[in-house]
Amino acid sequence: MNAVFSKLKTYASSLIAVSLLIACTGDPMQSGLDPFAPMVFKEGATKMPLNPPNKSTTLPFYVSQTTIFKFAIDTSSILIGPDGVTRYIVVITNPSGGEQAQYEGIRCDSYQWRLYGTFDNNKWNENPLSSWNAIKPQIPNRYQAALAAGAICSFNNQEKSLNTVLNSLNPRSFTGGTKPTNSYGVVE
Repeated sequence: MNAVFSKLKTYASSLIAVSLLIACTGDPMQSGLDPFAPMVFKEGATKMPLNPPNKSTTLPFYVSQTTIFKFAIDTSSILIGPDGVTRYIVVITNPSGGEQAQYEGIRCDSYQWRLYGTFDNNKWNENPLSSWNAIKPQIPNRYQAALAAGAICSFNNQEKSLNTVLNSLNPRSFTGGTKPTNSYGVVE
């Protein structure tokens, strides 16, 4: 009988302790905070790159069969931010060989991208009207969608491993050997 009372006493003490802990922390529903509400996004500070794209670390990546442009990412510029934004330098080459370098970011949780600035006249120029835009996967030059779905995001989560991102970008990492390229050297 003493063993039963001892267990009841222990149970009652535990119940009181848990009740006190709950009372101290408060009811989240009473505090006005919804524990199931989505987190509010707070973007960290973004600094423009100091250097132009590094040709030795620029890696081409596949976008689509319908694009006439070539796309490459400066792998040394990839920054996986703690704010959930992956920032990078992308180099876009038109069919006549003209290049445009841009500093951008991708948010996987909302599937959006942002243009922070462009590289013109040997310097980075910040985009003062920069805002988050939806990634559009159904347009020919959908390079943000190719980066997000192909390397930077794991479903709607930011890929945290730089090695995983780099391996996903490298067309030679596909199983079965090297994939064929189109007339612009882009993997089909």
